Amino acid sequence: MDGSTGTPTPARRTYRIAGMHCSACVGSVEKSLNAVDGVEASVSLPAESATLTLTRDVAFEELAAAVEGAGYEIEPIADVDRGEAERSRLAEAEARSREAWRTMWTAWALTVPAMVWMLPEMFAGLRWPSPLVFDLGVTLLGAAVLAGPGGPTLRSAWRSARGRTPNMDVLIALGAGVSVLTGVWAVLHVLGFAPMIMNFAPVGAMIAAIHLTGRYVEAKARGRSSSAIQALLSLEAPAARVEREGAQLEIPTRDVAVGDVMIIRPGEKIPTDGIVLEGRSAVDESLATGESIPVEKEPGSSVLGSTVNHSGALRVRATGVGEDTFLSNVIRLVEEAQASKVPIQEFADRVTAIFVPVILVVALAAFAGWFVVPGIFTEAARWASGFIPWVNPELGRLSLALYAAVAVLVIACPCALGLATPTALMVGTGLGATRGVLIRDGAAVQTLDRADTLVFDKTGTLTRGAPRVVEIFAAGEAAEGRVLALAAAVEDASEHPLARAVVEEARGRGIAFSRAGGVEARVGMGIVGEVDGQRVSVGSARLLREEGIPEEDIADVERRFRDAARTVAWVAAGGRLLGAIAIADPVKEDARETLLELSRRGFRTVMLTGDHEAVAAAVAEHLGIDDFRAGLLPADKVEAVRQLRAEGRTVAFVGDGINDAPALKAADVGIAVGTGTDIAIEAADITLVQGDLRSVVRATKLARATFRKIRENLFWAYVYNVVAIPVAFLGLLHPVLAEAAMALSSISVVTNANRLRRARL
Repeated sequence: MDGSTGTPTPARRTYRIAGMHCSACVGSVEKSLNAVDGVEASVSLPAESATLTLTRDVAFEELAAAVEGAGYEIEPIADVDRGEAERSRLAEAEARSREAWRTMWTAWALTVPAMVWMLPEMFAGLRWPSPLVFDLGVTLLGAAVLAGPGGPTLRSAWRSARGRTPNMDVLIALGAGVSVLTGVWAVLHVLGFAPMIMNFAPVGAMIAAIHLTGRYVEAKARGRSSSAIQALLSLEAPAARVEREGAQLEIPTRDVAVGDVMIIRPGEKIPTDGIVLEGRSAVDESLATGESIPVEKEPGSSVLGSTVNHSGALRVRATGVGEDTFLSNVIRLVEEAQASKVPIQEFADRVTAIFVPVILVVALAAFAGWFVVPGIFTEAARWASGFIPWVNPELGRLSLALYAAVAVLVIACPCALGLATPTALMVGTGLGATRGVLIRDGAAVQTLDRADTLVFDKTGTLTRGAPRVVEIFAAGEAAEGRVLALAAAVEDASEHPLARAVVEEARGRGIAFSRAGGVEARVGMGIVGEVDGQRVSVGSARLLREEGIPEEDIADVERRFRDAARTVAWVAAGGRLLGAIAIADPVKEDARETLLELSRRGFRTVMLTGDHEAVAAAVAEHLGIDDFRAGLLPADKVEAVRQLRAEGRTVAFVGDGINDAPALKAADVGIAVGTGTDIAIEAADITLVQGDLRSVVRATKLARATFRKIRENLFWAYVYNVVAIPVAFLGLLHPVLAEAAMALSSISVVTNANRLRRARL
């Protein structure tokens, strides 16, 4: 969409938002955008973006007017592929970080002289070289800090106040601005035009300088939160070698088209997603799955762009380019998760939405209390002055009132509250993206954290999803190879999945077999044909009985196959039983280990399947599953999930097939195995890139680790404000220390969130 044109309906668009610093800022932008008819907005502070769902044709000018009216800036994201857009955003963030660095040092270059100049007055009452020069000098330095490095903060405060959506910059601007104005008042006092007041101008400069320092450190820390995406982007192959018109050409990866045949040599990165046409190799897919062991690839295998080809040359047909690549989808999912709301954040948002106005009232109350009825407060100040060096109850009434009001203004900024949830979510989703766990919706993190029941589809999720020969029995003197060769010769004429399993087993073992003639399918029983002059029958025991095989021969062998999770294909030739082939959909190697680990972690496990009761029972017993339900249609699976939720359980459903999509949506959290269908992945809240079931454990660990950080951040942010505001109200907190504590709280929240990257998943 062009920035100046309307948007088709319905549509989903993402815009860059500049000037946000806290949760109050996010709330202001969301409120302004949602006030536009046909717009539903979700704003992300870490990603500095707004994702809009548009139900009508909305001109960009309407959006810009709403956002700019609230004191912020909006701009459309260039129409480029998602990877390019993400690189552009990261470059812009780096540029802002460098600008924040320059602004911070400029502020300190002006603040330090003011503070040094103030020291003789603080400790000896000496305003050097004269009261007028001192008051005028430190006031000019303080004003220079506000007008120069602090200018953007003042402008942001003015815009948000004018738009009646005050943000944290309003508190900083008032605290620092009032402090500098005391310097003007002090100069007027020296000139004989005003009563005496304490000159807090250097304090105002220091408030602004510490605030800008916190902004810089915060920007750097938030930048590190995007390191997972940066790492993925840095691994993208810059160029591709493709076959066109009989020649090999090297072109930029962005110019590769679907259907192009790419040549990838050993050691090279695979430019984009595709299917192997020729060659065999091992491919390092650790950037997508987090697993360091290379994955074997052969003709027909799918490969992901930006992964590394190890040992052999490959010819690969491109199947996904630009926005359709795995890498672009990862970035999209992470961005959507970062822009989404975690339920616990709603409470923080409600608090911060009224926080700034309430603090303005509290600051006014502090000023009024100290100025109108100072006796109550000065007694507490005299008591505290014995052990708190910066408390001076001998200051004038106006000075003490301003002292308390300024401290309340700067200590109460809700920046830490605004960063607590989205920063932890940003780090968690980025970490998951590098470990093969893609989170689509931030709310899924909180829900999976409190989930107590994990429901699994069977076929394709717990099992491989394709039947395979698991045992061959040869009767009498017959050899296993002979049994398999004759069965494959007949089954090769059938497309039945069980028949294909027999044929693939023979080919996999390198067993040659003849083509059967006169093949006749027996519905519901098996297949009969002629091989090398012999009549060969492959199928059920009923088929063999009809072919005249003695009942006792079948009964003796049948005892070997009592495992109900297997299907037996009996093989007879020339009127006698040759043997039997056991076929099953085997469970995945890591399934039992995963289920046991989940049980140890306190989850109740349930299996839902459309398979027979006996098969389901055997699989459930083997895997140690707590409960199972068999013979279910897709609608039955949905009903089973709803029943579990009706029992008060929080349900996460793990599935991979088209028929799992309804159940994935019906569960509290849907987890799609990444080797499954696109429909299942689109229906899920969380996607596991690997078919490896251990990723389910990894996802639960990630959810719990991420939400633990969110709780820690919110706890300390609230405790900090609850404790600090009363202390500031009583005049026991120096405004400079208040600003330092405010900045430190924001930095600590972001730093704590970044510690999540060290979590063991």
